[in-house]
Amino acid sequence: MNLKILTFKGGTHPPHSKTSTEGLSIVKSRSPETVVIPMVQHIGAPCEPIVQVGDMVTVGQKIGEAKGFVSAPVHTSISGEVIAIEPRLTTGGGTVPCVIIKNDMQDTFYEGLIPYPDINKLTSQDILSIIKESGIVGMGGAAFPTHVKLSPPPGKVVDTVILNGAECEPYLTPDHRLMIERPEDVVYGLMIFMKALNVKKGFIAIENNKPDAIKSVYDAARGIDGIEVVGLKTKYPQGAEKQLIDACTGREVPSGGLPADAGVVVNNVGTAAAVANAVKKGMPLIERIVTVTGNGLKNPQNLSVRIGTSFKDVIDECGGFNGIPGKVIAGGPMMGIAQYSVDVPVIKGTSGILILTEEEAKLPEYSNCIRCGKCVEVCPIKLMPVNISNYALLDKFDQAETANALDCIECGACSFICPAKRPLVDSIRVAKREILAKRRKTQSK
Repeated sequence: MNLKILTFKGGTHPPHSKTSTEGLSIVKSRSPETVVIPMVQHIGAPCEPIVQVGDMVTVGQKIGEAKGFVSAPVHTSISGEVIAIEPRLTTGGGTVPCVIIKNDMQDTFYEGLIPYPDINKLTSQDILSIIKESGIVGMGGAAFPTHVKLSPPPGKVVDTVILNGAECEPYLTPDHRLMIERPEDVVYGLMIFMKALNVKKGFIAIENNKPDAIKSVYDAARGIDGIEVVGLKTKYPQGAEKQLIDACTGREVPSGGLPADAGVVVNNVGTAAAVANAVKKGMPLIERIVTVTGNGLKNPQNLSVRIGTSFKDVIDECGGFNGIPGKVIAGGPMMGIAQYSVDVPVIKGTSGILILTEEEAKLPEYSNCIRCGKCVEVCPIKLMPVNISNYALLDKFDQAETANALDCIECGACSFICPAKRPLVDSIRVAKREILAKRRKTQSK
């Protein structure tokens, strides 16, 4: 097995921090007493509940209908009784409408689940319909509806699909374990994507610090026409879409453009496995692999968790906190979102729950910029993070927009490398929000 080792210009090397879970097999989490299932678990229009309080529901039954093309329906992960429909706190920090279901512990499956064992009998439109109705979204964290990704705009010619197996975020290992334990689902999902888009070339790209995953997927893909397994240099953010496209194809996504502008569609390996499950078994997206880890946790694990299970239940299943937690993060330390409550549900985009100790969670004091240029050197988008940040801190958002703030992927590489510990990515996020808010206000006039 002699693989190409590909990469992009820029990036940095945060601590690996995966040793506590990368060797642990995926364990099926226990069934929770209740689930809180948000009607917003994706980028795009929220879903509308199609059940009422008092209804009995079964595993895999649709309970939220998508209202718009850029949206994805929501299904129940347990069987039982709908006991409330009300706003609840979610990992994004706000409240959204949620369906709360009390578990009857029977795991009765919805009778309408339909498997499609032969993809050769499915048309592209059939595949898109199955993916949409299964509520599948990007499992790498962005949660963009997958059927939309597989529907490039008119005039955009896509000839390549890339599966992202880089998993460059520190601490997180759900994709690593998935590729070791279920490589055939990853490969089958890629074949489904390629058929849906009618393309002949597919890459499965994996960082070279995961040789066991590379071998597992390579063996599963052996002999399948058009599919190539490639190694990626271990570097952050190697798994970002534009950087993957650059590394695998040498193509560049234009500023403000989409991967389809470079003829490519990128999906996470977890998304591919979810699509394989939906096609082979008829099962919608009702559970996902979550890495629960950190020095603030007693027993780190890789758990297959039902959507709607509370962070508290998941943490308790891992032995609870190891002392007083300093910070609980949904996701990883670079791009995750800190939580102010553990009474939030696991959603489709929850790849990890990271618990830091009080010492680890302390924010460093920042000082004046020393003009070292390291943030420019590591920026994978080739921006000037220090300039955009300075504009943001001075409320000069028009200048931040001119400096291409909206191209920032918020990877956090600049903040990580900064010796002055400047709040670079945080201030750039503020600038992006202000720029987009101004645009919406202008468009509404």
